[in-house]
Amino acid sequence: MDEAMAWVARAQQGSDEAFTQIVETFQRPVYNLCYRMLGEPEAAEDAAQETFLRAYQHLNRYDPMRPFATWLLSIAAHYCIDRLRRSRFSISIDQTQEEWGFEQSDADTPNPESEAIYSEQRRQIQGLIKHLDAVDRAVIVMRYWQDCSEVEIAETLNLTASAVKSRLHRARRKLAGLWQSGTSQPQHERSLYQSHAF
Repeated sequence: MDEAMAWVARAQQGSDEAFTQIVETFQRPVYNLCYRMLGEPEAAEDAAQETFLRAYQHLNRYDPMRPFATWLLSIAAHYCIDRLRRSRFSISIDQTQEEWGFEQSDADTPNPESEAIYSEQRRQIQGLIKHLDAVDRAVIVMRYWQDCSEVEIAETLNLTASAVKSRLHRARRKLAGLWQSGTSQPQHERSLYQSHAF
């Protein structure tokens, strides 16, 4: 990321070309974070654009002692948290079976029963995520979709590492409780398809 730091330094001196390089380098992780938090492609695109606009406007405040990606994702996460708090978006997470820990059938062998179960579980999970507090949602998304460490999450959301651990624990318990009380599947079937976030 030394190259990214060089672009940041040039962008701080007014180089639009350097900032364009920053956008091209970080647009995917920023969009992915926004999408996982907001659940809608259009909302995620708007949030990603707003993130880069705010980063551009406040580039002089960036502390080079901190990883640039963490600073940028922090802007995105806080924007999404504020947007969720204001608008109470209904999140729609479109996860693959592997990400949620579901069994996946062979791609060449259609399995209508598995597809129906997966579709129903995905619908249930989409409904569960929206019950989380905006910050807890950010913590879960950053941990399980962005694969951020607890320290990175703490830095990004201006929390302590122990607060992140506490929020992760509380959010997982809430999701697990909601999952168990909200599904009609027998316990042995449910455990086969449980999310790793629970």
